[in-house]
Amino acid sequence: MLYTDCAERGMEMTEIDQAFVDRIMPRRAPEANKNAFGRILCVCGSAGYTGAAYFATQGAVRMGSGVVTLAVPEKAWPVLAVKLNEPVVRPLPCGADGMFSLEALPALLELTARADALLIGCGLGRSDGVTAIVEGLLRQAACPIVLDADGINAIAAHKDILQQAAQPVVLTPHAGEFARLSGIRQAEPAQLTHFAQEQRCILLYKGHRTLIAAPDGTLYRNHSGNPGMAKGGSGDVLAGMLVSLCGQGIPPLQAACAAAWLHGRAGDLAANTLSEYGMTPSDMLRLLPMLLKRYNTREW
Repeated sequence: MLYTDCAERGMEMTEIDQAFVDRIMPRRAPEANKNAFGRILCVCGSAGYTGAAYFATQGAVRMGSGVVTLAVPEKAWPVLAVKLNEPVVRPLPCGADGMFSLEALPALLELTARADALLIGCGLGRSDGVTAIVEGLLRQAACPIVLDADGINAIAAHKDILQQAAQPVVLTPHAGEFARLSGIRQAEPAQLTHFAQEQRCILLYKGHRTLIAAPDGTLYRNHSGNPGMAKGGSGDVLAGMLVSLCGQGIPPLQAACAAAWLHGRAGDLAANTLSEYGMTPSDMLRLLPMLLKRYNTREW
């Protein structure tokens, strides 16, 4: 579908809708076990930002991952180990600031070697140690990577590292994070496409009518979602949903499109039920499974 804001540049933008997502989402084999649905590693959180790690891992759980592991700085472990039941929460070395220290990298690489998809960033904070860890994981991880929030901030000064990544990388910046990464404020679709091509990454640009740009020059636009989703934690839920779909074997570009639409629809259900004012990311997590019922193998 050709949109007027892209027509002048000769760019074709595909709209993401229910039918688009239905073609992506698989039915589950009745005899499958948890290993068939992805082993996810989330490298998230710090002593001051435990909520972001919570929402990201719960997004992965609710999206259907078989096993979700959350690696956190040891000072954040007491909070998250109590709050999270389904994920495995692993404490790793951190500094006095409550953020990962470089000493955590070997253990993180060991955990990554057993993962089907990796999420880096939600609530990590900013430090030299965090930057070194993000760089190390990007260079060595052997699975698809979702880079969100402080994971994006960590590479803002040297984004060319994306070209050195061993596996496909999906970036999920909002406008402010993309401005720090690219120097572009109020990015136009053509600029997003150019960035994705230049850095050989998939770019999910969050906001009103989220845009997804791919290295092959294709561009997608999501139309689900509402202003009630403009609350802290919403983006973390999206990151968890996206890494979950990658871990379930869905190609990263298709996973990004499906996650964006399902995330927005969960927000729409929450707004219709609880109002744009009163809805929360926790409500979106609670309502997301209602959207996924259509992909059951049959009515049980």
